[in-house]
Amino acid sequence: MALVHPQFDPVAFNLFGWPVHWYGLTYLAAFAMFLLVGKYRARKMPLLGFKPIELDDILFYGVIGVIVGGRLGYVLFYKLDDYLANPLDILKVWQGGMSFHGGFLGVLVAMRWYGRKTHRNFWEVTDFIAPMVPLGLAAGRWGNFMNGELWGRVSDKAYSWLMVFPQANGADEKLLLTQPDLLNNPTIAAVWQALGGLPRHPSQIYQLLGEGILLFIVLWLYSRKMRPMGAVSAVFVMGYGLMRFLAEFAREPDDFLGLLSGNLSMGQWLSLPMIAFGIGLMVWSYKKEAV
Repeated sequence: MALVHPQFDPVAFNLFGWPVHWYGLTYLAAFAMFLLVGKYRARKMPLLGFKPIELDDILFYGVIGVIVGGRLGYVLFYKLDDYLANPLDILKVWQGGMSFHGGFLGVLVAMRWYGRKTHRNFWEVTDFIAPMVPLGLAAGRWGNFMNGELWGRVSDKAYSWLMVFPQANGADEKLLLTQPDLLNNPTIAAVWQALGGLPRHPSQIYQLLGEGILLFIVLWLYSRKMRPMGAVSAVFVMGYGLMRFLAEFAREPDDFLGLLSGNLSMGQWLSLPMIAFGIGLMVWSYKKEAV
């Protein structure tokens, strides 16, 4: 039997009459962890050439990159035709619609900007910040889970951690209209009859553990020693691309896109270049070090 999503109240508390949402608090948690881990890293590894006080400026540049890049990435990668028809909707970020891959490119531009301002090599900056990013990604995925959004695909396996998402009721009913044979599976039928929904993977938790916790551990351990310039960045790009690619097999693709060629999702197609680029960057960084 599957679990049922807890249906968290999206509002954590009210502050002077203004609702404070849990999702906003996860962003604050991500920024706080970035600062704490970054300042610790700067103190413990002075050879990297960064001072703890610089983290405030780096975070400022990074937030701008995330917001601008994430929004424009969503527009370009996912709903270009819709936004071309209604260009003012691009500014309505409060209605949702952010892309990690767009945010990633935005942060790269911002770090290039910061590097030029402080007369540093671009890879020097990205190598420094890379280990601090995954915990922020984990916080964001926890926010997705609390909101009951970005749920996973339906599974016919009797995994004890599968979950019914009430927010997915419409998607469940639509899926059963097109694939009524799903109810011939005893596991799916039992969950549908008992809980009124289809058993889905909690893919937000998979991503939290993979691109968040696991990637943080790998990067933190790898970056404890001085590495060739670009190598730590390469591990991040490869690691995130791989973790996202694998998690997408359990994540429900966007309903307005579905699966694309090769039976892959948009997230997977956007992750493949990251994996390839990360491998190339790793080879380049070690060859450059050997010269």
